[in-house]
Amino acid sequence: MDRSTPYRGLILDFAGVLTVGVLETHRIWCREQGLDPEAWRSTLNDNPEGRALYAALEIGQISQAEWNMRTAPLLGVSDGENLMGRAWAGVQPAADMIELARAARSAGLTVALLSNSFGLQPYDPYATLGVWDLVDVALVSEREQVAKPDPEIYRRCLERIGLPGEACVFVDDHPANLPPAEALGITTVHADGQGDTVARVAALLGLRPTERI
Repeated sequence: MDRSTPYRGLILDFAGVLTVGVLETHRIWCREQGLDPEAWRSTLNDNPEGRALYAALEIGQISQAEWNMRTAPLLGVSDGENLMGRAWAGVQPAADMIELARAARSAGLTVALLSNSFGLQPYDPYATLGVWDLVDVALVSEREQVAKPDPEIYRRCLERIGLPGEACVFVDDHPANLPPAEALGITTVHADGQGDTVARVAALLGLRPTERI
């Protein structure tokens, strides 16, 4: 193991970084409900009301339970009970990134979660996929009442982990979330779905991607 790098902190997004198969899981769920496969994505991103509800959920202005009930009719689903949990049930942890996070932590780096929330009750995705125990520090936008790409949540993250931006690597799957981190001196890695994200992060940290420590 080569730990002659300047980095002492690893900051990880959740969906698309510590998880795999999110989009396909949502498509499968939509088909099972008799919906268009893109109904989940289009309702949350393209429908103005759906987009506003999701933005409010991210920063804790509404609860997940309220979001479930108000979003279900927009989707065309009759039952809103635990809607988020049902749609996310098939999402799996990203084993390779999780292993790298464990290796980084064992090597002495501080590992942080920096995630835009989609609610914690009744469905807690972070607990379901074992993320709380994986990190030293967790910033979830619902609790912070501010979401990426607002620079404030990045500043809070650095304060909580006690490191300057130059000492940290941040991994996120949304390109829009990277520039605010870069402005604080953080080295960013775009999790672009090409399969080499873990290798790129490992190279920066001086760790082998599959190293078990």
